[in-house]
Amino acid sequence: MAALLPAVSADAGYARCEGVVRGWAGSVAESEDKDGDKLSLKDLLFFLHIPRTGGRTYFHCFLKKLYTNAEECPRSYDKLRFDPSHPDCKLVVSHDDYSFMSKLPSERTSVVTILRNPVDRVFSTYEFSVEVAARFLVHPNLTSAKLMTTRVLSKSRAVSTLDIWPWKYLVPWMREDLFARRDARGIDNVRSAHRVNAYDVEDMVMPLHQYINDPVAHEIIHNGATFQITGLTNNSYFSGAHEVRHCVRKHPDLGHFVLQVAKSRLDRMLYVGLTEDHEESARLFAHMVGAQVLSQSGALNLDIKEDQPSENDSRSSTLDPEEEETNEHLNRTHGLQNNRALKTADTGKDDHGKGNMTVGKLMEAYEGCISKLRKSQSNRRKISLKKVEEANFSKEARQQVPGALLEQIMSLNSLDMELYEHAKKIFTQEHLMLKAQHSMVAQHKQLPAKKGWVATVCSYWSCSPWKVVLFGLGVTIAIVLITFALTTRRRTFKLKV
Repeated sequence: MAALLPAVSADAGYARCEGVVRGWAGSVAESEDKDGDKLSLKDLLFFLHIPRTGGRTYFHCFLKKLYTNAEECPRSYDKLRFDPSHPDCKLVVSHDDYSFMSKLPSERTSVVTILRNPVDRVFSTYEFSVEVAARFLVHPNLTSAKLMTTRVLSKSRAVSTLDIWPWKYLVPWMREDLFARRDARGIDNVRSAHRVNAYDVEDMVMPLHQYINDPVAHEIIHNGATFQITGLTNNSYFSGAHEVRHCVRKHPDLGHFVLQVAKSRLDRMLYVGLTEDHEESARLFAHMVGAQVLSQSGALNLDIKEDQPSENDSRSSTLDPEEEETNEHLNRTHGLQNNRALKTADTGKDDHGKGNMTVGKLMEAYEGCISKLRKSQSNRRKISLKKVEEANFSKEARQQVPGALLEQIMSLNSLDMELYEHAKKIFTQEHLMLKAQHSMVAQHKQLPAKKGWVATVCSYWSCSPWKVVLFGLGVTIAIVLITFALTTRRRTFKLKV
């Protein structure tokens, strides 16, 4: 009997979790409206920014050119001071998960997002955690770094990286680890004694294999896109998020309920982009979102020529996704020069509300903006990693990571892997819709404009329109009289016979 108790208890635990997850999924399905035109931009745009997908590039190089500062919802990234009731609030860009919709007028809100290959996103999250945490190594010890950070932030209303999810958890965790490893090897030693590759410099930086297996990574990073889109992160506004997330992690087969909700929400979004297909994603965003924003503001000039891809479009394909993510958020302790560079890229030419804007011009402005941000980000990374210089992350360095570790990352992110495949299908559909739209526009462009018959006649002969009208009226009367005469004659002939 004693031997049977654990099995019974396990079954009971599974049944409880199944009820919790099923109940949550069912309530979501009932509460969300599946009707309406998902392709039409509504009053408010919510950019659900999944970390390390290049979303900040879209914010700075697209959205800040489409919306004025007054139209941005105040303090979007600062959930403590965010005010969605602001009368001019038309744009929200945030790392908050989908549960944030409970704070917004959902029936008047369009949602957009960008997804990234889950393996690359885990790599990038690890790299950015190290990069930001390494900025604090200019201090002699961890206590000094914390005191300086507190002092600087208390004097500023700016939003810091340390205030933003998920970095408010990941950066302090990595910062503490970096100081511990530096203390162990000696503060003056900036070179690794046993380097295997950039992702396994154990005496300097937490190795990637240790990072992905830590409970913090399981709580925040793995399947992060799926949990963010379903509103189940540890930053959720939904009080039951922790229980649902815990049950799915404990019983992975229950993940299909969560995955179905995530897929359904992606299906209803106005736009879904892919980090890897940067060039086409940007063009789709410009046409599917940018054109509607400009049209609603009365700033769009529907010049078909300008809507075609510009010669500069090829530059976007050379942009490394690692370099797309701009200065994620202000870290007021360090990196002030980089923030100034970001502002320069942001405010070079203000096209807010300007007339004669086209999708083509919007793309040109975007390409110029990301070129500046790419340089700024590259410089920032070099400066930030100077104290741990052998952690020189790059695409080439990733090739040295063992295949078994890559397989483990994919396994730990199985929900995200499947959701990413679904996002690729949506992206293909978006591409086909845009292609069909361009085809229809091109055909319309080739066809002569419809004219009234008066204008048609006068296009062939030089005449006054009123003369054509009189001439046409005379012809019409003549036809009626002839028809009447013929009809009368036929009737008379029948009577004689």
